[in-house]
Amino acid sequence: MSADQAIQMMAQLFWNSFLIAGPVLIATLVVGLLVSVFQVVTQLQEMSLSYVPKLAVAVIVTVVLAPWMLTRLTGFATSLFNSIPTLG
Repeated sequence: MSADQAIQMMAQLFWNSFLIAGPVLIATLVVGLLVSVFQVVTQLQEMSLSYVPKLAVAVIVTVVLAPWMLTRLTGFATSLFNSIPTLG
């Protein structure tokens, strides 16, 4: 395995992990920002108010995008397994 192949595999790994985790992270970030603004406006400082909506949104986004995430992940794993004979 050459250094170029290793760097290419790492780049694919990072890109796929970014694509798979990105939607959940972005959705929870947006919800967290909206809840924080709501807490500042209403001066309501309840700790569970920040966790419950983010958790609910993370679950919903994961359930909705799970087929796409799994397809992306299995495609990447398949390409890695198919490249094993060419590494020697």
